[in-house]
Amino acid sequence: QVQLVESGGGLVQAGGSLRLSCAGSGRIFMNYAMGWFRQAPGKEREFVAAINWNGRSTYYEDSVRGRFTISRVNAKNTMYLQMNSLKPEDTAVYYCAARNTGLPVTTTDYNYWGQGTQVTVSS
Repeated sequence: QVQLVESGGGLVQAGGSLRLSCAGSGRIFMNYAMGWFRQAPGKEREFVAAINWNGRSTYYEDSVRGRFTISRVNAKNTMYLQMNSLKPEDTAVYYCAARNTGLPVTTTDYNYWGQGTQVTVSS
């Protein structure tokens, strides 16, 4: 079992930055591929970014590529999402997720989820 807790969300103006953190506990963190997803009101949960077990492979949704950076520090059991040049359309609840394999996917096929953290970008 893996427990995930997100933090770092908040209210920011368009063009600003936030860094989300996802702290993991329980099973060995480094065995898991990790991902960030988001869900806006009235919309389905969507893929944002993913990272493989050792951090050497990363994947991004097209609308965030070049603005967001996913990373992880396995020694700290923590994953990050640095979000720059934020836009109002980035407003959503952001979730981190872990997968029972070192290979990430861009679907919601992850085994463990955090409770989410709200990101609101004002125009």
